[in-house]
Amino acid sequence: MAVIEELGYKSGLYDTWIRTDSSIISRRPKMSTGDPASGGPSLCNVDAIFFLGHREIDLDPQGRADLLWFVHDAGKGFVAAHTADGAFASWPEFGELIGGRYDEHPWNQTVAPLVVVDKNFPGMKAFGDGGNFKDEFYQSKDFTAAENHVVLRLDTTNLDMTKRGVKEGDSYAQAYAKMYGKGRVFYSALGHAPATWDDPRVQDMYLGAIKWALGLVDAEVTPNPQATPAAAAK
Repeated sequence: MAVIEELGYKSGLYDTWIRTDSSIISRRPKMSTGDPASGGPSLCNVDAIFFLGHREIDLDPQGRADLLWFVHDAGKGFVAAHTADGAFASWPEFGELIGGRYDEHPWNQTVAPLVVVDKNFPGMKAFGDGGNFKDEFYQSKDFTAAENHVVLRLDTTNLDMTKRGVKEGDSYAQAYAKMYGKGRVFYSALGHAPATWDDPRVQDMYLGAIKWALGLVDAEVTPNPQATPAAAAK
């Protein structure tokens, strides 16, 4: 989160409130205890959320409704990283918002090639065509390339596809964008190790995604199932 704050500061494009509680997910300001606050950040005075949540998060039914409203109806941005697709596993509507669910990382941390599917998406130029990258690559479930715009995918050619936990037919999208109602949603599985966040390519990717989510730049996010061979072969 410090990297995201720094990127906003250095670019001059946005200010960041860092919160480790879920009280900001409200249409009215709240203190970290959840009690009403006289001011401070709320869904009515921010333009996007960068989300790095994990597992089940303390968010009451009103907070959940407010979050869906923020993106779907108010047309705001939602950029999510790494563990985010494993959050709120018991909340189906969040899965619809984020576009996919965590389904293990069978190779743990490893080096494998990434393929840039959309070189024109904001922030992707630093990746070039892709190339070898070390991280904890995620599989997805409840994800379909027919409903998402894949930006970056994993090339599994040299990975052990017989390893326990590997799922057949996974598209291995490691970054994608989509519309959720009026709102702009971006997710990338990259971000496990501190070294990942120090990588200029990753920083450029997330900064570009934030710019797009804020509506500062536009991008083509029509679903592109032809770009993910495993998904297209289903």
